Amino acid sequence: MNVRVRDMTVDDCEAVATVRVRGWQHAYAGLMPQSHLDAMSTEEDAATRRQFLTKGGRLTNVVAEQEGEVVGWGCYGPCRDGGDSAGECELYALYVLPERLSGGVGRALMEEMTGRAVAAGFPRMLLWVLKENARARRFYEKAGFAPEGTEEPFDVDGVTVPEVRYAKRLDAARAG
Repeated sequence: MNVRVRDMTVDDCEAVATVRVRGWQHAYAGLMPQSHLDAMSTEEDAATRRQFLTKGGRLTNVVAEQEGEVVGWGCYGPCRDGGDSAGECELYALYVLPERLSGGVGRALMEEMTGRAVAAGFPRMLLWVLKENARARRFYEKAGFAPEGTEEPFDVDGVTVPEVRYAKRLDAARAG
């Protein structure tokens, strides 16, 4: 199935919220408290997406469509870590509907975002991934990312879930 990646619009907020909530519930089952995953609301998430999107700023939000349906979403922007990472970009999110996994949607989103980051002149892209999320880690490694050795705790409803930071050097020859 062909995947079309385009800029996200305000009209996509509900579909993106569905992708994000279902993505979290699928990807993080068994990795973070189930009560947190069960409490996620697409309505609240859509409102948050709408607020972020209309606020503007330096974030890039893209959606992946198949047959006119939004089936994936990705977002990146300036690195939030500061320090040595100033001037680099960070992949904040990349989610695909669970039933569309392994169909090229995530790869198309990643290629679009890294290509845009290269065009914007970012030297590296960083991301944080749950340490125990083996599927996501394999995906990022296939896309050319590697763990940097940095690990931080992520608190979810009082439960510490460790995250590891990955990085990828960006240049025209290695963007894809």
